[in-house]
Parts: sequence; structure tokens; C-alpha cells
Amino acid sequence: MRHSLARPAALLLALVLAAPASSQELTGTLSKVRASGSITLGYRESSIPFSYLTPGGTAIGYSIDLCKEVVDEVANALDGMTIAVKYQAVTSETRIPALIAGEIDLECGSTTSNFERKKLVAFSPVFFVSGTKLMVKRGAKIASYRDLRGKTVVVTAGTTNAAALKTLSDKQGLGIRLVTAPDHAASFALLKAGGADAFATDDALLYGLIATTHSVAEYEVVGDFLSYDPYGLMFRKDDPDFAAVVERAFSRLAESRELVHLYDKWFQQRLPTGERLDLPMSAELEEFFRVEGVPD
Repeated sequence: MRHSLARPAALLLALVLAAPASSQELTGTLSKVRASGSITLGYRESSIPFSYLTPGGTAIGYSIDLCKEVVDEVANALDGMTIAVKYQAVTSETRIPALIAGEIDLECGSTTSNFERKKLVAFSPVFFVSGTKLMVKRGAKIASYRDLRGKTVVVTAGTTNAAALKTLSDKQGLGIRLVTAPDHAASFALLKAGGADAFATDDALLYGLIATTHSVAEYEVVGDFLSYDPYGLMFRKDDPDFAAVVERAFSRLAESRELVHLYDKWFQQRLPTGERLDLPMSAELEEFFRVEGVPD
């Protein structure tokens, strides 16, 4: 008789353990999404082709697509619930404060995953590898950072590019004058207006700006890489449940090779706005993708 009672008890325990987590058991971002029925994605207005606005004001890009895949995984974790996706514009300076304050839940931009930032926030697996380069006007006689002695370089506020330029300038005694602008579009505008001799930021962003503004005849990207910048989607730190969801989304995308297809969509094919970047995948990113699970 005791044996017959034990079996139903064991079955009940197994069903409880297998049941999806209730809203009371959820923590962090998943609890916030369950309670509100929505998730807020932070986007950039001119980080082409990662996260930017169409002429009609819709946020699109490689990073936006990756974030949408994470949202799908969040929905699966919450028993298939319908999640309203909201969007909020952020800049290089406001993105981390907005995330920490809960104004956004996932940042979909062109953010370098580095040691200092990991003290404040968490990152997804790497989805792009970039580095600081220079955009200059054609004919400016600037081929590398060595030609910037005594010249003015614009950087976007809140980016890692300023530190890379300052370190080189101090080490080489170049006396480079650094000025900042609030976003990449404003930095490019300052260069075009003659307020700077060069614009320093991640190379892919520079190529994106040149392509989408049809400025290839007037501007070029020059020099060696001045920094190493692996990108990740950014979310709140100390949120293991949400981190696991992000990891599952990337594992799924890697195993299905969708990571590669998304890269090709935004860097090898025509953008939805008509431009083509023609940026082959770097050997560094291929290795990151292989480690993340993309089949050989």
C-alpha cells in the first residue's frame, strides 16, 4: 500500500519540476517582461548597418534582427506568451545608464564588449569584430594616425574610440585634438563641415555611413586598426535567467547557421535602404562563430 501511494507522489513531484516557472519564480528581466507584457529594445539612430532608422523612422539592422531572435526566445521561456516589443533610442552616452535604470531591457547597437563595461552590464556572445579606423576627405593627405600630428579628430561621445586615439597621441607625441559629437551622424556632419580633419570610429560604421550617404567619391576609410572591438548585445548584469535565454538564442542561431545568414544579409547583400557594403566576414568573427556552434 505504501508503494502504491509513493508512485503518485513521485509523479506529482516530477510534474511540478517539469512545469514552466510561474511569474512568482521568475526574476530579473523575465519577471519584468511577464508582468508588463512587453520588452523594450534600445536602438541607435545611425549605427549602420547594425541599428539605424529608415527614412520612415523604423529601426532596422543586424543587431535589431539579433535582438528580435532573443525576444522570440524570451517568449518561449514564458510559455509562448505574446510580447509587445517597444523601441527607445539611445546614444553611446545614454545606453548603459538607460539599461541599468530599466528604461531599456536589451541594447541592440554596436557596443564593444570589454572588461570595463562588464563591471556594469552583461553581454551576449560576440556577433561582430571591428576596430577603430579613420574617415577622411579624399585628398586630405591623411593615410594613418601618424599624419594627424596637431590635427583635430572627432569621436562620438561615450565610445571606446577616444581612448584609442588619446593613447596613440600621447605615446607618439602627436598632439591630436579630440572633439566629441553626440552620435555618429553628428560626428560625420562635423567632418563634412570642416570642424575636424578626421572622424575616428569602428570601421564598419564608417563604411556604413559612406554607403548610405552616397559619399564614396568624397570620403575614404584609411589606416590600420587602432583598437580591437568585439561587439555584443548588452543586458543587465546579475540576471542569470535572462542570460541563459540570450545564450540559448545564440546557440540556436549558430547551430542553424542563421548567424551566418544574418551577417550576409546586412554586410554582403543590398540593405533595405538600397546600399551594399560588401564587407566579407573577418577570420576573427568566423572563429567566434565556430566556437559559438556554427558548423564547419
